[in-house]
Amino acid sequence: MGFKVSRRALVAGMAVAPFVPGIAFAKEIVGKITRFDPALDALIDVSAPIEVIAKGYRWAEGPVWVKAGGYLLFSDVPSNLVWQWKPGKAAVKFLEPSGLAGPIPAAIREAGANGLAIDAKGNLIIADSGNRCISSLDLKTRQRTVLADRYDGKRFNSCNDVAVHRNGTIYFTDPPYGLAEGDTSPLKELRNNGVYRLTPSGEVHAVDDTLSRPNGVGVSPDHQTLYVSMSDEKRPHILAYPIDVEGAVSGEPNIFADFSAELAQKLPGLPDGLKVAKSGHLFASGPGGIYVLSPEGKKLGLIATGKGIANCAFGEDGRTLFLTSGDMVAKVRLKQSGW
Repeated sequence: MGFKVSRRALVAGMAVAPFVPGIAFAKEIVGKITRFDPALDALIDVSAPIEVIAKGYRWAEGPVWVKAGGYLLFSDVPSNLVWQWKPGKAAVKFLEPSGLAGPIPAAIREAGANGLAIDAKGNLIIADSGNRCISSLDLKTRQRTVLADRYDGKRFNSCNDVAVHRNGTIYFTDPPYGLAEGDTSPLKELRNNGVYRLTPSGEVHAVDDTLSRPNGVGVSPDHQTLYVSMSDEKRPHILAYPIDVEGAVSGEPNIFADFSAELAQKLPGLPDGLKVAKSGHLFASGPGGIYVLSPEGKKLGLIATGKGIANCAFGEDGRTLFLTSGDMVAKVRLKQSGW
C-alpha cells in the first residue's frame, strides 16, 4: 500500500482534482466485474453496480469497517488524514493528522496513516507511515498508543499494512514507500524491508526480511496461513506462509498467486492490499483491480473501477465490499458475507 512509480504521477494529478473531498455524485457507477470462472457466481453477481460513495482524495487507502459504530474508516495517506463514512452521509474528517504531526521533514514522503484494522478490543490498529510505527487508537477517547516502532533497536522504514490474528498477534509490512528517497533514504535504519509479527506481549519478530516491496497482509479464517502481497514488478506475487497456533511462521512460503501476466498487459496497479473472507476466498488488489481468488489461489474474477485499486474491506452486513481506488472510494454488493 505504497506509491509505485506510476502512482507518483497519478497522485500528482490528483492533488489538483476539482472535487471536494468526501462528496460523491449521486449514484455514480463505475467499472465492471469480469468472470474468469463460473465459481465466481456464488460470490458476486457480475452485473452488480460498483457505486462511488466518496471522492476527491489524493490517494485513498486502508479501509476498515467499525462494527460498533456502523461506519467505514479509510486513509488518505499523502493528505495525512483518516476519513469516516456513514451510510447515507458524506464522508467527514475523522483523524487529522492521521500520522506525523507537522512540520513534515522533506525526507518523509507519506506522513499519514496507511493500513487500518480493528482488534478484538475494538481499538483501531494503525500502520503509521509518517511516525514509522504501529499504533493503537482508542476510538472513544482518541488516545493513541505506540505499540512498536523498532526492530532490533532500529527504526522501522514506513509501516504500511496490518492484520490481526485471533490471539492478538499483529502482522505488518514495512516497505520504504514513506521515505522520499526509498531504500537510499538517510532515515533508513533497517537494511531490509520486512514483514513482522508483533506478539500480544509486545515482542517484535521478523517473519521475512528478504522481500523488496512487501505490501498487503492478511490471515486465513482458520489462522493457519499468512498472506503477503508484493508490489514488486519483478515478483508480483501473493505469498502464503504457514503459521502455527501461536501465530509464528512454521515453514517456507509458496506463491499463492502470480500476477506477471496481468502486469505484462500494463493493467493499472500492482499487488497491494488484500482481505480474506470467512469462506477462505481472497479479495486482493492486483494489476487491473480487485481479484477474487479461490482458497487454492485460482483467479475467479476481477472487480475493476477503471483505476488502480489499493485495498478493500468488508462492511455493513458483511456483504458490502468497499474499494479504495485512487481518488475515490466505491462499494459493491456481494452474495456472501465476508465475515
